[in-house]
Amino acid sequence: MVVYIHGKGGSAEEAEHYVPLFPGEEVLGFDYRAETPWEAKEEFDPFVSSLCGIHGPVILIANSVGAFFAMCAGLDAWTKSAFFVSPVADMEKLITGMMAWAGVTEEELRKKGTIPTDFGETLSWEYLTWIREHPVRWKAPTEILYGEKDALIPRDTVSAFAARIGAGLTVMEGGEHWFHTEEQMRFLDEWIREKSKGIRS
Repeated sequence: MVVYIHGKGGSAEEAEHYVPLFPGEEVLGFDYRAETPWEAKEEFDPFVSSLCGIHGPVILIANSVGAFFAMCAGLDAWTKSAFFVSPVADMEKLITGMMAWAGVTEEELRKKGTIPTDFGETLSWEYLTWIREHPVRWKAPTEILYGEKDALIPRDTVSAFAARIGAGLTVMEGGEHWFHTEEQMRFLDEWIREKSKGIRS
């Protein structure tokens, strides 16, 4: 079985795109509710482990923060192969970067708990503390697709992450964090077809 985990603002229906890429496999989009990594840990593991009880280890496709949530939930225990598209590879670095953009210090955030920003994100001391106390560990065989022009995750961050977990890294020249144009989706499709050859049933 193939399980698709969408990113922020996405939906489980996006899984339909991957059906033709995995002929003979059931492709299921995970319609999760979690908005924090601790909520993901409680929600994701029971869902995927129950599928494994029926289908065996899954093939996981996870996008952006969906990949981060999957790692926080320890889904590598149920994953035979993973495909991460524009994964949030270092959430602490992303949050501290947003704090710098917003001119917010750690002391200010600790005192206030949450601080909304002008760019639409709410900074949270609880969130930052949690990820520092729960470093990501991931052991499943993984391939990563990254867009050269990703404005959210620096290339050196995703490169270091890929090296740390032993993942393959493919960079699309001109690609963005959100793979959505016809050219980008064609590149993504070819990437999955190539990288999934060895794991097809």
